[in-house]
Amino acid sequence: MDHLQDVLELLRRKGLLKGRLRGVLHIAIGRTLSTPEGHAISRGMTWRELANLLRDLRFDPAMVSELGLDPETLSPRDRLKFWYSAIGLAKVDSPAAFAEAEKVAASLKPFDVIVGPPPSMASKATMPTVLPTPIVENPPPPPKPAKSQK
Repeated sequence: MDHLQDVLELLRRKGLLKGRLRGVLHIAIGRTLSTPEGHAISRGMTWRELANLLRDLRFDPAMVSELGLDPETLSPRDRLKFWYSAIGLAKVDSPAAFAEAEKVAASLKPFDVIVGPPPSMASKATMPTVLPTPIVENPPPPPKPAKSQK
């Protein structure tokens, strides 16, 4: 397999997309896919690139209903805009997306597709508890030293 397009076609052909669209979107956007030999299939893609790919592959718009979206409320005529909006509303950085992505990753193993680890800062659940101190644009001047008394 040379491209993510082939992986998406494989998932559709084998019926592995049903109920896992959020996980597939999460993987396509934020994870690395490779072969067991280490050849990269995909290093992730932008929402726009993924929306274009889903449009070109003619994915069924009714699939967005499993994301809790109504296909009728999204742009019905412009499929690129339809899929872009669906991706934006899918919450691909949620814990549910992580869980679904792990199921998709396990189902891709028999087909020699290795799914890399999730992005480290993808959700609030994975954020560090100590955040860096924000940079202040105009810090207050330092206090003047006290005058010495003679």
